[in-house]
Amino acid sequence: MAGAVAATCAFAGFNVAAPKFLGDATDAVVDGLMSGRLDQVRLAGLLALVAGMYIFASLFNWIQGALTARSVQGLMYGLRESVAAKLHRLPAGYFTDRSRGDVLSRATNDIDNIAQALNQLLTQLISSCLLLVGSLAMMLWISPLLAVIALATIPLSTLVTVLVARRSQAQFDRQWNETGVLNAHVEEFISGHEVIKAFGYQDRAAEVFGRSNDQLARSATRAQYSAGMVQPLMVLISNLNYIAVAVVGALQVIAGAMTIGGIQAFIQFSRLFTQPVGQIGGLLNLIQSCVASAARVFDLLDAGEVPGPAQRRDSGRPPNARKVPDGRIAFENVTFGYPDAAPAVRNLAFTVEPGQTVAIVGHTGAGKTTVVNLLLRFSEPGSGRVTIGGVDIATLPPDRLRERFGVVLQDAWLFAGSIHENIAYGRPGAAPADIQAAADAAHVDRFVRSLPEGYDTILENGGEPLSTGQRQLITIARAQLAGREILVLDEATSSVDSRTELLIRQAMKRLLHGRTSFVIAHRLSTVRNADLILVMDHGRIVEQGTHEDLLAANSYYTGLYRAQFASREIRPGVLEPGL
Repeated sequence: MAGAVAATCAFAGFNVAAPKFLGDATDAVVDGLMSGRLDQVRLAGLLALVAGMYIFASLFNWIQGALTARSVQGLMYGLRESVAAKLHRLPAGYFTDRSRGDVLSRATNDIDNIAQALNQLLTQLISSCLLLVGSLAMMLWISPLLAVIALATIPLSTLVTVLVARRSQAQFDRQWNETGVLNAHVEEFISGHEVIKAFGYQDRAAEVFGRSNDQLARSATRAQYSAGMVQPLMVLISNLNYIAVAVVGALQVIAGAMTIGGIQAFIQFSRLFTQPVGQIGGLLNLIQSCVASAARVFDLLDAGEVPGPAQRRDSGRPPNARKVPDGRIAFENVTFGYPDAAPAVRNLAFTVEPGQTVAIVGHTGAGKTTVVNLLLRFSEPGSGRVTIGGVDIATLPPDRLRERFGVVLQDAWLFAGSIHENIAYGRPGAAPADIQAAADAAHVDRFVRSLPEGYDTILENGGEPLSTGQRQLITIARAQLAGREILVLDEATSSVDSRTELLIRQAMKRLLHGRTSFVIAHRLSTVRNADLILVMDHGRIVEQGTHEDLLAANSYYTGLYRAQFASREIRPGVLEPGL
């Protein structure tokens, strides 16, 4: 009975008279039982007091759980918002150096693991710390000598926890890194599902997954085993502490320095004191798992951003105050290369006047798309600079810079939503009539009308159920609707048939009129009417000029043309109408 009262008194933080009250109550109950004159009224009052304490303790535990859940979820909401915002600010190079599955794991699995760990840790740690402080205060009040003996085990417990944590933390780090690798494999298998089946790669893919899964299981087992050593060691130390307190307490009772009720109350408090120490040790696996996941999330949040160091070249005004100027676009001796690789482009130097159409051609891997990435600041030059109206774009806010560009990339990207929403992505809030006009210009309307749901057809998994060519037509309609001053078409017609390509070129001719535009193309028929054609080879501009001038020069461009139209006579003006 006294033990129950002691526990609730320690948790609820009762007044300093509690130890004397507990000892006197225990002694009175013992004396009453021995003499046969038990004070039932006093016993009933004591039971009512204990019942009231338990009721209040349960109520406070419920309130604590509700507040903890609300606080943790609020914290995780903010962390997810920070991660989402960070992903939009990261340069393109960050995603080329890491698998998408690992980045996805950091943004989902690791944050969920932090949330689950905090939900358990906060509740447990708060109650454990309160119980630790309360029971220690009671122990010091009852018997300072016995309290010193009980405290002697704390350094030993701390040493054991530190030694085990030092060994197991590396295992938890490896566990969550392996989780990211496993997610990367799963993402790769899902995105390449058709290719895997087409080449009969299922068994090999299962083998790769099995190896990754085995490594994750091994690292997780080692982590849990290492951290799990703390709990039994804490129990052993707690039992040794109990024996020491019981022996010294018995000697105190024999010497008349303490009563039986007092020593019984102290032993109960000593058990309450060692209980949270053992619980905290038992939570070591959660703590270290949370730390490992937090390290991965904050590694993402601390990654370098665009514009980064380039902001220091600004004129002194805040980046958001800089407006994107009008005027010519110039590449001034720009060189760029990926880490541990040869430069993708070298010493690029050319100028584009407002309203000009510039075509960039060359073999695969020549560096054409890299030029666009530098222009949009998806990548930063290693040397040289890119200017608009004489202003280095490295000093401009990336978001404001990209507001000037309408882009159709080689890989058609559509999000989960209706066709109408995907086209309207180019200009949020656009009127239905404008969306219809953009769809007509890009020849989207003719196949959308044949769908049962029309423009309300829901697209999933990157654009299903549409074909690759139809998806690319929608991205062209999106750029048409955006109506930006500068257009970038990166192989915009690479996935459509010849007839559709001709229709798109006619639509693009209207779209490009009066706008500065960059057209990347392998099909030379699409760039015949460009104001300037840049011919690239191994990252360098080897030729530039108009279509007729380059054919007349009978050089590298002529060779590219011969490779595509070997059966035709190579003469200026023989190609079908282009942009």
